[in-house]
Amino acid sequence: MKSATEAKIQQEIVMFYHNTYCLEHHKPRCIIFSVPNGGDRSPGEAMKAKATGEYMGASDLVVIHFGNLLFIEVKTDDGIQSKSQKIFQKHVQDIGFPYHLVRSLDDFKQLIN
Repeated sequence: MKSATEAKIQQEIVMFYHNTYCLEHHKPRCIIFSVPNGGDRSPGEAMKAKATGEYMGASDLVVIHFGNLLFIEVKTDDGIQSKSQKIFQKHVQDIGFPYHLVRSLDDFKQLIN
């Protein structure tokens, strides 16, 4: 499960992006969504998640920004990717999509600008 700090960074990113690019009056409307992954689950819940498409190590956020598909992993200043997150990053990049590690709302803003 994310530390409170990672969760806070992700919340700031989602709120900023949604309010800046995803409201009804934005033309075109962009999309940001989180990928619920991991956490404490019973064995049955874990099996159901895997059977319904959970991808271990998937990025925290997926952003569709004016025709660009971005995979965003959120970490604190001293946070490091797990082995499964590195495997997901390689898979995404091998098929030609950008994957980014961001550590703050400012990092994210620089990325999309």
